[in-house]
Amino acid sequence: MSAEVPVTARIAAVRNSLQPSERRVADLIVDDPDAVIELTAQQIADRVGVGRATVVRACQTFGYRGYPQLRVALAAERGRRAAPAPTAEDGPLGGIRSAIDRIADDLRAATSLLDAGVVAQVVDAVVGARRLLVVASGLSAPVATDLAMRLTAVGRSAETVGDPIGQQIAARHLAPDDVCIVISGSGANEASLRAAAAARAAGARVIALTSFVASPLTERADLTLALASGGTFRDELEHTSRIAHAVFAEAFVDAVAHARSGDAARARARVLEILSDNLGDAG
Repeated sequence: MSAEVPVTARIAAVRNSLQPSERRVADLIVDDPDAVIELTAQQIADRVGVGRATVVRACQTFGYRGYPQLRVALAAERGRRAAPAPTAEDGPLGGIRSAIDRIADDLRAATSLLDAGVVAQVVDAVVGARRLLVVASGLSAPVATDLAMRLTAVGRSAETVGDPIGQQIAARHLAPDDVCIVISGSGANEASLRAAAAARAAGARVIALTSFVASPLTERADLTLALASGGTFRDELEHTSRIAHAVFAEAFVDAVAHARSGDAARARARVLEILSDNLGDAG
């Protein structure tokens, strides 16, 4: 990982692969970063009930030489993210504005885990696939539907199936020159894992769009796009990952359209004709 990846994003990306003792260290750092900045490695160890060596090992797993380096990086991150909390007079709107500001900060780090070479391979795979199937379940399902629709709109036909069993059937009917994109924030959704396994059994190429660099889904994928999250683990599972995925999907479609050049322009022109035909006179 590059030095620019925020501490909390590094932790979110590897949390699923941590040992239980290291996970306790990770959760403390994410849940109470301001307190952690003021603590020594031994104090952190005492607070979560592990040995000091576990704290150091966890920091190294996150990509730092040791705890001092993580502490400095965390202090810098907290300084960048510092913002006044909404006051009682702000009411619901103040809370909404604060949440949007937090999400905007998280989105700036979303692509920090991505590798340019892998992204280029994914774009090439999507452009060149004979058939393209996009699958997801649960909170990620709307992202899959949106991605398939947007890709189709730029001339790269993409299929999506809402029913989990239907997804597995469609994936199993793929061929070696086909691609299956599997979207799962946690990388552990059972329905999505079954669809990925079905696609692999068919010989198709599997691309994972997820939030963790190590998960059951990434083990089944040929290529992985892991989006960083600067929020808490609960944010990652419930909210932030889907927002990051939705924003990434829109930008990714633009990259595919650029790779398709004139074909995408002609496809968009046809889409605009259809949209124009379906607009009522009242508008």
